[in-house]
Amino acid sequence: MMEGELSAPLQKADKDEEYQREILGTRIETDAIHVGQEPERWPGQAVVPPISMATTFKQLEPGKPALYEYSRCGNPTRQCLEECLASLEKAKYALTFSSGLGATTTFMFLLKSGDHIVSIDDVYGGTGRLFRRCMAPMGIESSFVDMSTDPSSIVKHLKPTTRLVWIESPTNPLLKLADIKLISTLVHEFDPTIMVVVDNTFASSFFQRPLELGADFVLHSLTKYMNGHSDVVMGCLMMNNEEYYKQLSFLQYAIGAVPSPFDCYLVNRGLKTLAVRMKQHMASALTIAQYFEKSKYIERVIYPGLESHPQYALYKEQMSGFSGMISMYLKGDEVEKSRRFLKHLKLFTTAESLGGYESLVELPAVMTHASVPEEHRRQLGITDGLIRMSVGLENVQDLLEDIEDALQYAFSETDGK
Repeated sequence: MMEGELSAPLQKADKDEEYQREILGTRIETDAIHVGQEPERWPGQAVVPPISMATTFKQLEPGKPALYEYSRCGNPTRQCLEECLASLEKAKYALTFSSGLGATTTFMFLLKSGDHIVSIDDVYGGTGRLFRRCMAPMGIESSFVDMSTDPSSIVKHLKPTTRLVWIESPTNPLLKLADIKLISTLVHEFDPTIMVVVDNTFASSFFQRPLELGADFVLHSLTKYMNGHSDVVMGCLMMNNEEYYKQLSFLQYAIGAVPSPFDCYLVNRGLKTLAVRMKQHMASALTIAQYFEKSKYIERVIYPGLESHPQYALYKEQMSGFSGMISMYLKGDEVEKSRRFLKHLKLFTTAESLGGYESLVELPAVMTHASVPEEHRRQLGITDGLIRMSVGLENVQDLLEDIEDALQYAFSETDGK
């Protein structure tokens, strides 16, 4: 191939894309494979970063480590992963933790007694439990507010003591969107020192990058889409501010909620297929969501990629696509119908978690969000008829047939047929 032919595809890129490449570097598919993976950093030029299981490292002389000192403070395999993760969010820094909640809990040590958190109302059950039952006794107040219906109203919930605004977008399990750019702007205009965190777990770095929209931090449960194989529990925080990075690096070391080198290797491997996985998750989920819109058994389906989603315009503005998460209400809103539907599914496994290659289904009211106060669940719309599905990578026609069969079963006996 001639040199001119090799460069031809890049010459076809429009000016905006060329500008993006100049400013941001290579595209996410390339970053996931190459950033932090340089063979030159290893004596044997390993193409795949090796797993360094060492807990401690020889020092050149007392008090002078060559690079690493003790694996809780730093590890070669973990460093490779953190560099790669930072590149995917276009962040300067990334820190990994033993779980998503481990990352959240470590972050809480940036707060003190008397501080105030403003959280989106439809927040992950584990985060809400941490705020309500763990942070409250330590003197840290939390307010759970609707950031989706009228994002500009966020200002009225801010106080002189507010130190943190916690956003999930899309939310779990109702798939609400928050206008990250608008909320971040309003919060920072009110007080530039208030930290804005976005839990980006449901979208993944492939479909949404909140730092580019004005957030200060991005959090991921790497357990989900970023790893994508349901075999690791891990979390991470990404940021651009060096001072915050220094503080959180110290807390990562001091608190010790760090992941194992082997788990870091697994997530690093999982990232290599992030792009192809997310494209397939979206394609299958959109097909199934469109099927639900036409089904006589479904009261309402929630999927941001559907034009029927109330925030479809915002979805198009701040996201480039969506994952395999679908929420829907069965007609009748009866827990027995929901249980029958879940029980009869063959390809969807009834289990908590999400984002793996396999399809999962759950009943949030009695599973992931059982810890949410019942009154708050009712207000949000987390009813007995709400079902959350994580659409995997199986053949979509097989999944549709499985769903149709289970729906017919769920409604047949209860309808007296």
